[in-house]
Amino acid sequence: MKPEQVLPDDQDKLTIADVTVRKGTVGAFLHNARLLMKNDLSKKARRQAEKDTQELLPALDALGFFEVLGIRDEILSACINRLRQAPTEKPA
Repeated sequence: MKPEQVLPDDQDKLTIADVTVRKGTVGAFLHNARLLMKNDLSKKARRQAEKDTQELLPALDALGFFEVLGIRDEILSACINRLRQAPTEKPA
């Protein structure tokens, strides 16, 4: 299967199990994961990366991302598990 068969070029999102998955979700997760693995990340940047990652988790779960790929970094894995259990912030 090719990417355009999953999500055509003229579309930027799809719905899986009532969850909207935007084009770029996996790329955004990988970017945030790299940030969260940094030891020298500022507290502010870490909070933002964690918030952004937490918001991506439902879409990644709908895709089955973690059923296929595992997280090898123990600290990142613990962070993801913690974010799964933390309440999500409601928009103001």
